[in-house]
Amino acid sequence: MIVSVDIPFDEFSSFMRGPALAPPRIHEAFHSDSANYSTEQGTDLKNHKQIKILGPLKLPSGTEAIKTIEQSINGLLSQYEKIISLGGDHSITYPVVKAVAGKYKKLRILHLDAHPDLYDQFEGNKFSHACPFARIMEEGLAQRLVQVGIRTMNAHQREQANRFGVEVIEMKNFDSSYRFEFQGPVYISLDMDAFDPAFAPGVSHHEPGGFSSREVISILQNLKANVVGADLVEFNPTRDPSGITAMLAAKLYKEMLDVLLRVEL
Repeated sequence: MIVSVDIPFDEFSSFMRGPALAPPRIHEAFHSDSANYSTEQGTDLKNHKQIKILGPLKLPSGTEAIKTIEQSINGLLSQYEKIISLGGDHSITYPVVKAVAGKYKKLRILHLDAHPDLYDQFEGNKFSHACPFARIMEEGLAQRLVQVGIRTMNAHQREQANRFGVEVIEMKNFDSSYRFEFQGPVYISLDMDAFDPAFAPGVSHHEPGGFSSREVISILQNLKANVVGADLVEFNPTRDPSGITAMLAAKLYKEMLDVLLRVEL
């Protein structure tokens, strides 16, 4: 059984706020009459018996929110086998992964993003949305971290990647024929700014030269792994007046649910 939960938190965004508004916009697009509930593999997600969709977590402010997220996800994982979270900025990934790693040992992570989010601290905040994977790796929550689509690596983050043994496939080296295969439980973290802004303008950080929609969908569809958790983060509706990014996020939500529904390998 899969549980879907909204985490409307963006207090640790470094540039602008807005991702906390994303979950209801994604659900609105998911239910829009302009599309349907079928994934590209033919799975009908409407009222699917193996998926429980919950409302948003009620969160305090500041670092207490990080603790509450972890506690809430721990509670959900005591009732459900797998989880997908809709953020929210990328700071939510650390507490979610901490909870998932408590249930699934030797966790692997596939991270799609323009940014490696490996800063030891950013603007004095160790829980910034620029830092989650530093926290995850220094606490040993993931046995393997593969980052794909990166195109903003600076010297500090390269040092951090080397320190933690992160496998980084920078966007300049990405080839659409790449196929990803993992042993053991896998968590997917998908930041909407992994996409080129032409495909997803509704993000806080526009970083040209990213993925097309089809490239990311193909990565998900061709992934060989036992995916036990996922998150979709950093959609900023305040920069999406046409709704194009919301529809892409809803499409990705469907495809990620399809991946979670696969029989364990």
